[in-house]
This record gives sequence, structure tokens and C-alpha cells, in this order.
Amino acid sequence: MNDQDMIRPSAISGFPEWLPEVRIVEQKWIDAIRAGFESYGFSSVETPSVESLDVLTAKGETSQEVYTLRRLQQDPEDRSDAKLGLHFDLTVPFARYVAQHFNELTFPFKRYQIQRVWRGERAQEGRFREFTQCDIDVINVDQVPLHFDAEMPRIMYDVMKELHLPDWTININNRKVLEGFYRGLGVADPLAVIRAVDRIDKIGSSGVGELLAEGGLSRGQVDACLELASLRGTGASVVKDVGAIGVRSDLLDEGLAELAFVMESLQGLPEDSVMADLSIARGLDYYTGTVYEGRFRDWPDFGSICSGGRYENLAGSFIRRKLPGVGVSIGLTRIFSKMLSEGLLPLGPASVSHVLMVLPSDELRARAQETADRLRDRGLNVELYHQPDKISKQVRYASRKGIPFVWFPPFGDGRDHEVKNLATGEQTVADPALWRLH
Repeated sequence: MNDQDMIRPSAISGFPEWLPEVRIVEQKWIDAIRAGFESYGFSSVETPSVESLDVLTAKGETSQEVYTLRRLQQDPEDRSDAKLGLHFDLTVPFARYVAQHFNELTFPFKRYQIQRVWRGERAQEGRFREFTQCDIDVINVDQVPLHFDAEMPRIMYDVMKELHLPDWTININNRKVLEGFYRGLGVADPLAVIRAVDRIDKIGSSGVGELLAEGGLSRGQVDACLELASLRGTGASVVKDVGAIGVRSDLLDEGLAELAFVMESLQGLPEDSVMADLSIARGLDYYTGTVYEGRFRDWPDFGSICSGGRYENLAGSFIRRKLPGVGVSIGLTRIFSKMLSEGLLPLGPASVSHVLMVLPSDELRARAQETADRLRDRGLNVELYHQPDKISKQVRYASRKGIPFVWFPPFGDGRDHEVKNLATGEQTVADPALWRLH
């Protein structure tokens, strides 16, 4: 092949891929997250990467984020893939899943999903076009007890603590507080204000104020909205501060009572790990109550590391039953890539093997294979070297991959098994039935 015919290998922007030593750490993170979710009684499900566009756009305007599917050699008369897209989150597919399997599930249904999702947006730090989300949700018939709203941040705290992340805070608000406050102000379209306030971390208070003024709000209404968004503290303190602004509505009171309940339920967590923050809005339209957004404290301009909230009837588009729920998602790829770029990931070897089994010769391959199998039966990860190269080359291969031990099967009848510890250089006689990692 001529150089001109070769395709230059390059990564596609927004689609991350890791070297083996990085991927090994990512998989350990996934294992830790899964264990944390399961410790609270959540069960795993997996939905297809592809959903119908009707499902993906069932709640809110999301079509501009969705990658649609089209076959390269499509039959012009076959339109079967014309209305399919890759899912942009895991919550909407989960709602469809619950509706479809309604008669087979036990409610309240507690599930977790750890899957890739896709969004057609501009790639930048913390934003990818393909990434892994780790979701938990509780969904129930007719109503979901409010204590689940308080349990979600506790689960996030336990999981993120296990990952040893830099200092972070889970910020909590309630959409009823926002909508009730805006209605009490006489705002005609509270959802439009919520979407504007959701951009406060990107364009600042002044930018949000301009958006609200352009949307027809008076100077007094804009000032009140920005004052509300500035409030932070414990549940009790925030309720008092909101009351001092002087806006009243039944929906506002209901939201403040729910926010206070959630915050009081989390009082046992360390200070600064959770905070009531009335600037948190979450722009997706399906959120109706408690909302969450976790952020690193040392990187305030970095995007959210976990987020979610309560939705009253997300599955209502698919079934004639009221199925409210509450859930949170951890942005695994966003957090992981930040930790990697900051040099905060404890990277190890590029191999998960405990032992490299030396291959002395083709004649001794069966003996080496049998020894490797015996060690694997005892739970060890063993790589059998692929060809009878010089022993020094085989040992060097193990060293380059970070395999800690090299096993020498007997090179002849009456000879012993031996193991070399590459960290210490010590080589000792070993019994495949008794030898242990040490």
C-alpha cells in the first residue's frame, strides 16, 4: 500500500478512548459505583443504545442533541431506521422500559444503569459526544415517598467518597420552589425563567438578568429572581431567607417544605458535602420537584459531576398509569477525564495479569499450559507467553507490561517450578497448588 492510500489514524473529537493502564482504573471505578448502588438495593438493567425518536423526544425539546441513524447502503424503499436515534441520557429510555415491562416489575422499582450515551454537541473540557453515565432511579405507581429524595444524595456521597475524589458539594434545590416563586412574582412563563436561570453558571447573574429582561420581566421581577438564585445554606436557613424576599404562593410553600425535609434528612453527612442552593434549576423540562447538581469545589467553572431530580410522570407518555420517580446520574467520563488531566489518577500497570508463564520451548508448551491452568483455577490471572523466545526477552515483556511475577515451569524432568518477583528480583521454588501472591 502506498503512503498516499493510508488512512491517518486519529481520534474523533468528543469520543474518548484510553490506554490499557487507564482503562483498568476506569473499570475499577465502575466496579466501585456498581457496588455502591447495589448496597442500597438497586438492581441493574440495560436498555438498547437505540430508541425511537418518538421516545427520545417524548419529554421536552431534545432533538438537536440526538444522533439519528442511517445505513450507508440504505434501500430507498426501506424506512425502518428513519426514526431511530442513539439515546442522549438513560432516564427517558428507563421510563419507556418501565412502561413496557410494567406488569413484570415490583414497585417501587429501584434500578441502576451504567451505559454509554451520545449527544450531538460541541466537544470541550468536561463535555463529550460519547460518554458513560451511571444512573440510579426509583419509580413507583402514583407516588414516590419523599425519603427517596433524601436517599439519592446519600448514595452519591457514599459512591464519590469511595472514588476518593477532590472536595465536592452536592447542591440541592426544588423546582416547586422556583416555579412557585416565579408564579408568585406574576411571571407568565415560569419554565422559560427556569431555563434561563439554569445557565447562571455559564453566563453569570448579569447574563441571566439580561435574558430575563429580554423575556419581558420587569426590573423588580429580575432582581427578585436573581436574589432567589443567590441563596445558599441549610434547609432551615434557606426557608427563612426565601420568606424574607416577600413572595408568596402555595406551590412555593410546598417546595420549601420538601427542600427542608431533604436537607434535614442529610444532617449527618459532613459539612459542605450537601448544600441547599437556589440557583440550581436543571434545564430539562421533566423535572418537577427536588433537583441535584454536584460540583468540585476547587474547580467551580467545571461542569456538574452528578445531577438529577424528581419527575412526576415521565413514563406517562408511554402508559396510562401515573409513574413518578426520582433519580441521579454520575457523569463518569466527565469526572474521570478531569482526574486524568489533573494527574490525580493512581495509574498502575498496563496488564491485569498476576503472573507471566514462561514458555521454555514448543516441546514444553503443554506443561506450561497445564501449570497456567492450575494457577487460573486458584483465581490468579495468568498470561502464557506466546512463543519460545529467549528467557530474558520474556522477562522483559512482563516487566514492560507491569506483570509482577514470572513463573518458570520445570525445564526438564525432576526440575522444580520457580517464580521470580520482578519488584525484588528474588527467585524461589514454588508449588502451583500452594503458591500465593505476596
